[in-house]
Amino acid sequence: MSAYSTLEHTLREILVTVNPLHDDWATRFRIINELRGVVGSLEVLRGATVEPFGSFVSNLYSRWGDLDISIDLSNGSFISSSGKKHKQNLLRQLLKAMRQKGGWHSLQFIPSARVPILKVESNLQNISCDISIDNLQGQMKSKFLFWINELDGRFRDMVLLVKEWAKAHNINNPKAGTFNSYSLSLLVVFHFQTCVPAIFPPLQDIYPGNIADDLTGLRADAEKYIAETCAANITRFRLDKMRAVNRSSLSELFISFLGKFSDISLKASNLGICTYRGQWEYIESNTRWLPKTYAIFVEDPFEQPQNTARAVNSKQLSRISEAFESTYRRLISVHPSRNSLLDTLVQPKTLRFISRAPVRNHSHNAGYDESTNPQWQRSEHLQLQNRSSNGVRYQTTRPQLPRTGYFHPQNSSDGGRHQPSPQTHTVMNSSSQVHPQFQNVRHEGHYNNASTRKPPLQTHYNQGQQRRWRPRFDK
Repeated sequence: MSAYSTLEHTLREILVTVNPLHDDWATRFRIINELRGVVGSLEVLRGATVEPFGSFVSNLYSRWGDLDISIDLSNGSFISSSGKKHKQNLLRQLLKAMRQKGGWHSLQFIPSARVPILKVESNLQNISCDISIDNLQGQMKSKFLFWINELDGRFRDMVLLVKEWAKAHNINNPKAGTFNSYSLSLLVVFHFQTCVPAIFPPLQDIYPGNIADDLTGLRADAEKYIAETCAANITRFRLDKMRAVNRSSLSELFISFLGKFSDISLKASNLGICTYRGQWEYIESNTRWLPKTYAIFVEDPFEQPQNTARAVNSKQLSRISEAFESTYRRLISVHPSRNSLLDTLVQPKTLRFISRAPVRNHSHNAGYDESTNPQWQRSEHLQLQNRSSNGVRYQTTRPQLPRTGYFHPQNSSDGGRHQPSPQTHTVMNSSSQVHPQFQNVRHEGHYNNASTRKPPLQTHYNQGQQRRWRPRFDK
């Protein structure tokens, strides 16, 4: 078995392990419902709703991932503009109510953060939760990452693998001066933009503006405009038959990702990472980034010119660069063993599960078993609906599409043979107009190598069942 084959097989094993199970998905909904009960008991939060965002909504969360929650205040149909002090006071009262209610531990209020946060851990699986007030920007960023999931199925896998690797090397902890998970996701976006041929376009080609500045006025109108703009541009990118197709395997993408950032401590002194334009940019020539006060600059493409990596310090940046370089060298060494790869790529707690994790198929999409991601299986559980007066909502069948070769023994009517999975996506408004941006199109370059091309799958293993995702909870 070649070095790349060993790595590819190992990466698939890791994905099988870190993908959320049904209980992980259901537990997060239980946590959200418990918080609803606490919020509903407070007079100062009357009419407020509890909305998840972050990796749970973008579908970039692992089975051990945190849960980000926004408490959206009632402000009619307009976008709320609560001040920081008001948010701090509300979180203090919520903290008191949660202590009295029970079911939570490790409660910590961080009022001085740029966005005031209440950090808690639920007694349900000890899942960590970050609670904020009126975090519409965070919700829209999550939706955007969910949408670009659809550009290429390798993106979600890469994000999960990079997060797991970063945790194994203790460089995914902003409290300790390293990357937060959002920054790591943007690094993957940047890698997909700058690999050859490119997999992602510059994000300005998807949304030519600053989302944070455009979230004003009527909430439904602002969200609809952003969603329709992004969807139209995603369709345009997908249908561009002139663009070169990247058919790199997951292992090739992972190795080149590590190589690209192995000297990040040297580059960061002069260059910043700009996913909005999809390129390295000289800090001195970018007036938005000056004066330079950070060890590394990873611009937030949706809230320019904010730095998503502002917590990284110089000492930790050197260690981050060493982690990239040492892992890169180990992965390109002659015939690395499976065990040495696992020791390098996963946390000890993950390693305990890998030896007994089933690997259904070691070919293109073996790292994913649909049963491990039930968030998208049952429409009756997915009561996420966009908060809007005109009924704008987003529907999709499963965010990590396109995929091939899934194995569904529990639903198989043909003895366990591979079943097709859906590709259709729609965005609908109140007049039931179906927009073409998430229509069924051929996806190129998804887990294809030079010798293997498989057509996209068109139907669901249970054709009578439709899965829906709506990025907001119905009450």
